[in-house]
Amino acid sequence: MLHVVKQIWPLMMGILFLMIGNGIQGTLLGVRGAAEGYTAGTMAFVMSGYFFGFLGGSKLAPNLIKRVGHVRVFAALGSLISAAMILCAAFVHPAVWFLLRVAIGFCFSGVYVVAESWLNDSATNRSRGKILSLYIIVQMLGLVSAQVLMNFGNPEGYFLFVIASVLVSVSFAPILLSVSPAPIFETATPMTIRELIRVSPLGAFGSFCIGAIFAGIWGMGAVYGTEAGLSVAEITIFIATIYIGGLLAQYPIGWLSDRMDRRFLILLASSVCALTMILAVFLAGNFYVLLAVSFVLGGIANPLYSLIIAYTNDYLDHSDMASAASGLIFIHGIGAIGGPLAVGWMMVALGPKGYFTYMLLVASVLAGFAAFRMILRPAAADSTAMTYAPVCATSSPVAVDMAQEHAIDQQRDRAST
Repeated sequence: MLHVVKQIWPLMMGILFLMIGNGIQGTLLGVRGAAEGYTAGTMAFVMSGYFFGFLGGSKLAPNLIKRVGHVRVFAALGSLISAAMILCAAFVHPAVWFLLRVAIGFCFSGVYVVAESWLNDSATNRSRGKILSLYIIVQMLGLVSAQVLMNFGNPEGYFLFVIASVLVSVSFAPILLSVSPAPIFETATPMTIRELIRVSPLGAFGSFCIGAIFAGIWGMGAVYGTEAGLSVAEITIFIATIYIGGLLAQYPIGWLSDRMDRRFLILLASSVCALTMILAVFLAGNFYVLLAVSFVLGGIANPLYSLIIAYTNDYLDHSDMASAASGLIFIHGIGAIGGPLAVGWMMVALGPKGYFTYMLLVASVLAGFAAFRMILRPAAADSTAMTYAPVCATSSPVAVDMAQEHAIDQQRDRAST
């Protein structure tokens, strides 16, 4: 493990700073919006911009990389992110924020593609699983660290916006100054939605639902906190607890995934999430109950993304997995765009409890559809089932491809023993 860390530490350091900067701007805008008197509906519109941009970037960034190369794309998009974060403080208006969030989402999508391409190029069959695990840890540590830094400045001033901008700018130094050459970039043509539904209806629908849930968490968590009357410190603890839950639950859900019918695990996890959200609707006024709820929410939403991908792979040939992953990510992105908007609408209609009511409805629908598919289709044979590989819902298609390569390697090793 130490040898792996020594090899890729510049990449991981850069990714850590990237995630801290991104985590700060997401929480900061939610808190600042409340201070400016913007409603939950207005902030839902603002926060959805990131996911519009991220989905567009996942489609266009590969073409940019092919035309001008990794280094130029990385540097150009990073500069735009830093500028956009500063402009958020200079031009405090919902329409401007929406456009800047679109730009930030687009640029981060491209930056992730570049960084994860270098990461994947550094991996071997023996180290890929360790690198994936380390990558997940670094991402979550970055998001949690961002919540800590939120407490060292006034959201109504410039300081936190500047810190987020500086962290993103600094993140490129260890990556661009590393000795690793730029990798050869390849991308798969995504499956059409119709093809994905034919291969795995639950995989396609589950990817949409997880996108809708995760975007609601990522985009509207701080907005919920302000609507519920939480202090900045309480909001950051609430959001940090979500990410800690997502990190700690990856291994146990992954372990269960490789030992039982994945559809039943999807049903079980979604049902637990739905039941916990019922508790949240009535008792989230107690801060300690809120933290317990947020831990469960994060601990289910994050691993479910990896679980959906692993389940879909169970019904695919190895040669089709890359194109299926790109298709799943596209469907995930469509769900993510609608997530903040739906949460905002429900919070306008129901108040702060609309946040958890939304999560309850989506988790319940996913659980019901998983149960329905269990009736219609037999489980995949053990001999064809793919190994679970962790991947974060904020990752690009490159990280998902890397996770699939690791799963294929694990399956081959299992078959040879």
